[in-house]
Amino acid sequence: MPPLMRKIFWVINKFFMVPMFRLGFGPLFGNPLSGYIMVLKPVGRKSGLVRHAPVNYAIFKGDIYCISGGRQSSDWYRNLLAHPQVDVILPAGALLVKVELVSDAPDRLPIIRQILKNAGFAGFFEGYNPFTISDQELAAKTSDLPLLRLHPAGLGSGASDPGGWVWVWSLVITVWIIWLLAR
Repeated sequence: MPPLMRKIFWVINKFFMVPMFRLGFGPLFGNPLSGYIMVLKPVGRKSGLVRHAPVNYAIFKGDIYCISGGRQSSDWYRNLLAHPQVDVILPAGALLVKVELVSDAPDRLPIIRQILKNAGFAGFFEGYNPFTISDQELAAKTSDLPLLRLHPAGLGSGASDPGGWVWVWSLVITVWIIWLLAR
């Protein structure tokens, strides 16, 4: 992906997608065009602070899978390798997951294809059509693409839990209703 496009995605993710998920609006953004997104909450390998990383995903045989489009250079990917137990905010709720790198799974190719299909328009930024590319071409073009399995290990903290932001919009709506009634 070109550096300018990567920067645009960074800005959209940091200032729009992450706040929307933290406010509890994640379910409103998943669709075939914009893609299906979850927010990972990895702990920084250097800072120890919780970070937020929106990524596309697929669910396969009870596990959640994602890929690192930035390959091994993505900070969130390296943070997950350093601290493999993380919270993830899915549109339907939050989970605590154990992350592992999948290198030789027999289902690797179909899972990667499904993640790229689930990415909506962003799935085409790898430079090919994930719906029509042959298995051989896809295998060659994604051989260096890290595939991560997120195995559910329990409940995580979501938008309505402590640290989430659902209280912001519920407070705004409550104040607005009180203001309307007082008029």
